[in-house]
Amino acid sequence: QVQLVESGGGSVQPGGSLRPFCVASGSTFSNADMSWARQAPGKGLEWVSGIFSDGRATYYAASVKGRFTISRDNANNMVYLQMNSLKPEDTALYYCVKGSGAAGYRGQGTQVTVSP
Repeated sequence: QVQLVESGGGSVQPGGSLRPFCVASGSTFSNADMSWARQAPGKGLEWVSGIFSDGRATYYAASVKGRFTISRDNANNMVYLQMNSLKPEDTALYYCVKGSGAAGYRGQGTQVTVSP
């Protein structure tokens, strides 16, 4: 069973950058596709980005494509989300998710707040 712990969120001004990351425990991490999802206040869970188990393919929601980059380090059981050109509408609780969508097992989340 994989356990996921997210960190690296924070508060930034519009146009700023953050790089939340997720540390996974469990021997099956390197075999698992992984994703990031987010939930803004009062809204449902939104899939943001995904990466294949071997890191060879990545996918992005239209709302973040060109601004966010997902990556992983299977040797250290970590997944990253580089977020650039942040906008106020990116404010949300960001989750690391096991699997290719937003509905899989996820951690407790890390808060990202974008405001002037």
